[in-house]
Amino acid sequence: MLFVAAGSPATVSALAPLATAARNAGHEVFMAATEDMIPVVVGAGLPGVAATPRSMRDFMFATRDGTRLDLPADTATRLRFGGRGFGRLAAGSLPALRELSRAWRPDVVIGGTLSFAAGLLAAELGVPYVRHAWDMGEPAEMDQGAEEELAPELSRAALPGLPEPRLWVHICPPRMLAPDAAPGAVMRFVPTGRQRRLEPWMYTAADRPRICVTAGSRVGPEQDLDYLQGLVAEVAKLDAELVVAAPDEVAAALTATRPDVRAGWLPLATVLRTCSALVHAGGGQTALTAMQAGVPQLVVPNMPKLVPHSRRLSGFGAAVTLLPGQDTPDAIAAACDALLTEPSYAERSAELAADIAALPGPAEVLDAVEELAGA
Repeated sequence: MLFVAAGSPATVSALAPLATAARNAGHEVFMAATEDMIPVVVGAGLPGVAATPRSMRDFMFATRDGTRLDLPADTATRLRFGGRGFGRLAAGSLPALRELSRAWRPDVVIGGTLSFAAGLLAAELGVPYVRHAWDMGEPAEMDQGAEEELAPELSRAALPGLPEPRLWVHICPPRMLAPDAAPGAVMRFVPTGRQRRLEPWMYTAADRPRICVTAGSRVGPEQDLDYLQGLVAEVAKLDAELVVAAPDEVAAALTATRPDVRAGWLPLATVLRTCSALVHAGGGQTALTAMQAGVPQLVVPNMPKLVPHSRRLSGFGAAVTLLPGQDTPDAIAAACDALLTEPSYAERSAELAADIAALPGPAEVLDAVEELAGA
């Protein structure tokens, strides 16, 4: 079984539970990703294959001939822009995946939501293609942009559009799925982010409310650092213990000015069980980890594609969503206060945690994949 991730830790973490279940069942499993994500793949205990030496960001902000691209301001255009970037990633990954398949031919290809090379490779090989969600879903404009970018590849393969999967695997509880989500198997979400040695405070309740703040695993000087610092500055004003989940190099800069704040690469699924609220940028894996832990969320989306599922979460009553322009200091403080003091948020979050716990696990969903592969 060949699993195809992309260029961020979340794209690996999403696929890791099913890939691990397949290995545990005795299947031979490889996971392909960008070169910079191979340490994340092997850190999850899976054999990793580099599909391209370039990073996901390289494909997002440059055309195939190397012309630099700027991020559009318009939301719909920006979503298609993102899809085209993932289309270029697929085109750039196909040569290495074809070479791999000549030496090691998969019986089934399982691709992450926007890992479009998976469907193209499966079509070329004539093997089943499984499309595996990374989180709570992606807007349709992402597929549209990818289809536009991959027009040459689709034409050469005589395909009328993006290949249709034989099976969809969702990892979001059904009542949080988008209304237009494709039918398929729904698998229990299992947090599998990179771990670290536990310290007692990570699994011990604090003597006052604990709030976790994060901007995801890719935050750094070139991406979202100002955004994270802004969230930390506002939450630090509250009467609560603040912990920040961030890469260690970013955390070092934060704690230099805020020595009372615990910050670093945290085992989020463990730490969240001691938290009263999570404040974050809307990343789907982060949101699902909080849902699995039953923790209310304040979501301040920093990308248009994160808005739809953030709104579904707040519409259900398990979160508050503040869109750009709404995220004033007073609004953030009021939202955090509501999450901590109004019982309905914790109650609705607990309902989602129960939903997730009741779903079939990876080993059960593997049965459907094995059937497709003739295993």
